[in-house]
Amino acid sequence: MPNLNDYLALDATAMAAGLRDGDFKASELVSLAVEQAHRVNPTINAINVEGYDEALALAADLDKKPAGLADGVAGVPFLIKDLSLLEGLVATHGSRLYQDAIATRSANIVVRYLDAGLVILGKTNTPEFGLTLTTEPMAHGATLNPWNLDYSTGGSSGGAAAAVAAGIVPVAHATDGGGSIRIPASCCGLFGLKPSRGFTTIEKDIGDSWSGMSVGHVVSRTVRDSAMFLNLITLDEAALYPMPAAPRSFADHLDAVPSGLRIAVQNQHPFGEALDPDVMKAVENTAQLCESLGHHVTVVEHPADYKSAAAAMNKLVCIHTFQTVNRRLQELGIDLEVADVENSTRQMAEMGARFSAVDYIRARDSLARVEQQMAVFHQNYDVLLSPVLTKTTAKLGWLDMNTGDLNEYGARFRAYSG
Repeated sequence: MPNLNDYLALDATAMAAGLRDGDFKASELVSLAVEQAHRVNPTINAINVEGYDEALALAADLDKKPAGLADGVAGVPFLIKDLSLLEGLVATHGSRLYQDAIATRSANIVVRYLDAGLVILGKTNTPEFGLTLTTEPMAHGATLNPWNLDYSTGGSSGGAAAAVAAGIVPVAHATDGGGSIRIPASCCGLFGLKPSRGFTTIEKDIGDSWSGMSVGHVVSRTVRDSAMFLNLITLDEAALYPMPAAPRSFADHLDAVPSGLRIAVQNQHPFGEALDPDVMKAVENTAQLCESLGHHVTVVEHPADYKSAAAAMNKLVCIHTFQTVNRRLQELGIDLEVADVENSTRQMAEMGARFSAVDYIRARDSLARVEQQMAVFHQNYDVLLSPVLTKTTAKLGWLDMNTGDLNEYGARFRAYSG
């Protein structure tokens, strides 16, 4: 039977292999995950909805079954971000507005995870509706960075990143519309990949989440775990974009060594903000490493009209925020003026209500132009290397969604995110 130190040293790939080989049982791994959650979560506040008893019961049932699938993850402990639905658990979306909303079904991506045999311990903390770059919702309190408790985990998948960095689970579900996988991964020293649109399963009754900007996947400690989990969620009969068939196993391609990649380095903020010296140094070191590996590295200006893209994204996010908030207001029979939401959420919803259908179409068209610009750019470059954030990890409280000074909040958001 593994002990806690054994558990903390394993990634999901190693856990899955051990389960298949009979080295340990699902109940042993899940018990250790729950033990670690009890040990660290009161401090870091990564998990805001617990399902430990249900997870332990499911793991005990898995123990009675034959070994998992040949390439399966059955029995591996896992967590779901609290922006997605898991039937029977509350789905707060990081908001007091949804504090009593019990999910009556599971999201499509969650169904994929359940079908694969993952054992879900609960749900992870997120800022209200996933709208910001740190994870400090009024509904559940701030998630603290396991590496330094004075600092943020990033957002909006901050609870997921903290849970993985603290060893509760080796990998956790996350979503990304404007950096919400990549930012927490950067802040917590993890690996975070945002898959291409249309490559992963979508919600059939929603379609393009955040007008196609939001995609689900995971944060993990190892690249091979991210590759393995990508196979669980790729391709969908309801996909909105034509995509090539996924390989049988992304993990099988990890040992392939590409050569002579054309790598463009962008190290300037689109709005003229200066990069922190440590951030600039990290980009330079990465570029030098790539060059030493035989790749062709070139520093470039902005390859697309990022300012137009940012303005369009802001409009679309405000419109979708209004849609999300208004749907709940109608269920509760209350008006936005009295809704228990954070100040920046309220302002975004109010702005979204004022935008017209023409504004929406123009914003979508603006993003389409940027897509075209990037398509042309990638005819000449295979990879675009850039900082995740313009500054090193923010301290808790620096970016406050509930602040009374929304102009200052917006200025900090733009300066931090780039």
